[in-house]
Amino acid sequence: MNQPKTLTERLTDALALLTGTRTIRCPYHGCRVSVRYRHVAPDEAKRLTGLAIDHTRR
Repeated sequence: MNQPKTLTERLTDALALLTGTRTIRCPYHGCRVSVRYRHVAPDEAKRLTGLAIDHTRR
């Protein structure tokens, strides 16, 4: 289900890692949803990950 990342996505993800930011992308083919976060509690990180992969949640 994972789609290959474009060069732009790879570069922005690498830059985000350098600043301490995590990027979570939706694993479904064709979906462009992503969530980026930094300095959050583990529970909030789980919630944000859920939002990135489950589009029925708000």
